[in-house]
Amino acid sequence: MSLPFIKKFAYAVPAFALAVVGIPVYVYIPKFYTDVVGVHIGMLGFLLLAVRIFDALTDPLLGYVSDRTRTPFGRRRPYIAAGSLALALSLYLLFNPPEASTTFETWWFGVLIFSLFFFWTTVVVPYESLGPELTFDYHERTSLFSMRDGAMLAGTLVAASSPMIVSRALGLSQSPEGDRTKFFWIAAVYGPMLIVCCWWCVLAIRERTGLDRVSKQPLLKGLHAVVRNRPFVLLLVSYTVAAFGSNLPATLILYYVEYVLESKQADLFLVLYFVTGIVFLPAWVLLSKRIGKKWSWIASMAINTGSFVGVFFLGPGDAPVYGVLVFFSGIGLGATIALPSAMQADVIDYDELLTGERREGQYIGLWSIARKLAAALGVGLSLSLLSHAGYTPNVEQTETVRMTLRVLYALIPSLFNLLGLGIALFYPIHAKAHQEILAAIQKRRAGQKVQDPLKPERILEGMVVGKALK
Repeated sequence: MSLPFIKKFAYAVPAFALAVVGIPVYVYIPKFYTDVVGVHIGMLGFLLLAVRIFDALTDPLLGYVSDRTRTPFGRRRPYIAAGSLALALSLYLLFNPPEASTTFETWWFGVLIFSLFFFWTTVVVPYESLGPELTFDYHERTSLFSMRDGAMLAGTLVAASSPMIVSRALGLSQSPEGDRTKFFWIAAVYGPMLIVCCWWCVLAIRERTGLDRVSKQPLLKGLHAVVRNRPFVLLLVSYTVAAFGSNLPATLILYYVEYVLESKQADLFLVLYFVTGIVFLPAWVLLSKRIGKKWSWIASMAINTGSFVGVFFLGPGDAPVYGVLVFFSGIGLGATIALPSAMQADVIDYDELLTGERREGQYIGLWSIARKLAAALGVGLSLSLLSHAGYTPNVEQTETVRMTLRVLYALIPSLFNLLGLGIALFYPIHAKAHQEILAAIQKRRAGQKVQDPLKPERILEGMVVGKALK
């Protein structure tokens, strides 16, 4: 059954505003805190890595709590509504550090980055858990998550452009004072926008009522059952490996463009990349209806990697060639984000077949861990290695630093994308298999024995609601 467009749009809206926690925090904020505020690059990398480890505890915990929550407003929406308020405040404070000693600034960054990502988890895990509950149609999910992740890409594009837009609109100079003013206005706009977008979704979307298959398992037992879901493990590992590769360029693009290409057009290249991803996303949705989500996703990773590997060989004066490679790499961007989300919803259905429970929160929590750890490792390791190579802010870099940037920015990401592509080849759920899974769920709930569509030798007994498969 198709969802009304207005419902899809209302669900997608928060992703636009939430994108500000992506590009600015991972691309602009590190350089702002190292080059303007004065936090040591090694310590900053350590803190960004540590906050992702912290997320490894909070993400599944919030997913578990969300799955078991009972309120008149649903399982997910109360967290989205309340969390967005605290997230907006944390964002504003992080983007506006006071002028103080290096020690104070380091503590300020540490406390605020932990606060930001805790409340980010409070919003995002329930928000993303809401999506798989809205429709169970194989192709409709691709449409829904493509709209959500397309909004995220559009938000990322605006977030990536915002420093340039604010600087030009206000005539700010490239100075510490100019940078502080720039980030003040970005936070002043995005904080209220984040609250409005999240509350729009909360008020417009109604959660499904009468769910009698909610999770009743203890947290550790439930996580163990998740790990036994082979399609999810394959999807998660493939996505995480590829995501680590894609997060290295996101962290290092400002450094690479300035110190390897010797260009000041990093903002322009980011815009080109995300515009390309948004423009080609509808084509990937259509292609997935013809060849399936899995093969469309694999094709997008292949295009992305094949184009980006050439960036390793560029140097000063090669900015035009770099722009061409960025364009071709961006063709696959939308699919590498939206299609795994739609596939994730399908493996949650398979979990219901095995366990008799709907546990979107736990799955989204684990998925969020993987996404954040991939980003944290990309930031923490790349900045630490850059520091070890001898990076010094605002000076001409040594050849060792430039080579380190080229390897970390282009070569390693391409290798990890290829590895993720290879793992994705073994993912087993396609449109026909998903239909068989949904049919088997209905038969089990009616008390009938069924054959596992993905493991035909396994016979599943009639379902006892809330009781896990042994």
